[in-house]
Amino acid sequence: MPKRVLQGVVVSDKQDKTVVVKVERRFTHPLLKKTVRRTKNYHAHDESNAAKTGDVVLIQEGRPLSKLKSWVLLQEAPKG
Repeated sequence: MPKRVLQGVVVSDKQDKTVVVKVERRFTHPLLKKTVRRTKNYHAHDESNAAKTGDVVLIQEGRPLSKLKSWVLLQEAPKG
């Protein structure tokens, strides 16, 4: 099965080799038929400490690296 890739915004880069990425998903509510936004934070491994707060990045699912980290930073998301 392919690994999931998500796009989000870095909200924290204070930890060493770890970034916290906020991923937003939009869906239509089944009863209200209204677009709803839900956000979730993911801890991702950033080996080179390259990502900074506010960067738009891509993260990929990986093996568990710690209690909270099971995602790996791929790259900064393409503009546009």
